[in-house]
Amino acid sequence: MTPNEFPLDTAKTEESLGIQEASMRSLIDQEVTALPGGNETAEPVPENTVIAKVPFGGVAPVDLEQRIAELQRQEKALQQNIAQLQAAKSELQGQMTATQAAIASLLQEGLKELEQRKRDLQITVEQLERRQERIRAEMRTTFAGTSQDLAIRVQSFKEYLVGSLQDLALAADQLELTKFKEPEKPPVPIAVVAVTPQTPTPKFADESFQGQTKKIRSLIDQYRSRPDYYGAPWQLRRTFEPIHAERVSNWFFTQGGRGALRTMGSRLQNILITSAIVSVLQELYGDRQTTLVLADSPERLGEWRRGLQDCLGITRSDFGPDRGAALFEDAFVLSQKADRMVKDGLLPLVVIDETEEQIDLTLLQYPLWLAFAPNPQAPSYSNY
Repeated sequence: MTPNEFPLDTAKTEESLGIQEASMRSLIDQEVTALPGGNETAEPVPENTVIAKVPFGGVAPVDLEQRIAELQRQEKALQQNIAQLQAAKSELQGQMTATQAAIASLLQEGLKELEQRKRDLQITVEQLERRQERIRAEMRTTFAGTSQDLAIRVQSFKEYLVGSLQDLALAADQLELTKFKEPEKPPVPIAVVAVTPQTPTPKFADESFQGQTKKIRSLIDQYRSRPDYYGAPWQLRRTFEPIHAERVSNWFFTQGGRGALRTMGSRLQNILITSAIVSVLQELYGDRQTTLVLADSPERLGEWRRGLQDCLGITRSDFGPDRGAALFEDAFVLSQKADRMVKDGLLPLVVIDETEEQIDLTLLQYPLWLAFAPNPQAPSYSNY
């Protein structure tokens, strides 16, 4: 607020006081002029003229002096009022100056506080952005995180033993003891033609399977660009990077579903690639497709069990000799199981862990097999 905008207009007050003072002086002059001979040229008085002593202008000199004195008192009172108003004006101007200074100081402090808060928010946003990038980089480089890897290593052996005992108890319940009977006459043989279901022979690299090829490419692209983390069982539920898609496409279309892939350097990454292949085969063949995993230790088989459950959304009940997935520590037992599945018209997928340094040639006769080749520069697993 400027002095000219202050509610008390001192300039007008001074002007009105000056007008009052001028009017008082004009009134005094008029009183003096109105006296007889007050403003006229004295005419010569004839000789021998008797001048009578008459009150001057009809007004007593005492009254005139009292009126002048009263006007002088009014003048002094007006001058005192003017002095008081000027003092009040100066005081108000000082208060206004102090108020303006205080307002300017408050504004300055408010601006500083806002700038500080802005800087703090910018620092916080930068920290959150760096944290987001770090988390994304960690998700790209690790499959399920270090904590999950440690949990798998701790509980895999226990889970494998429990699952093996359950499978053993179930197999014992299904055993049928032979009963000895007296020999009977052999029945008359009747020619019966047995219909054996045929195992499909996938040829993904053949041009005659263009329909399957198109569907496989569509599924791989869906896993990479539109992952479904809450999909149905046996469908891939994890983030699928381009490097994983390249390995899966190479196994389907270049190797025709029968070949070895270079290990990703982590068993969890290898499980992710295997899960994507199993998910595609489930889409193509449904329940006819089974997965048989071969590894050389219970701990690694436990990792395969947990990894497949996590990637495909399946449970422990999906693992077993007559279910969708089975785990084997011996190649001979696996080949026997795979032979029975082929005779029953099923389509087994044999998966060989990277720790298998020597592969049994009988495992390479099946329609689908996937082996992970170890890195030649990495240390041997025999010293694990």
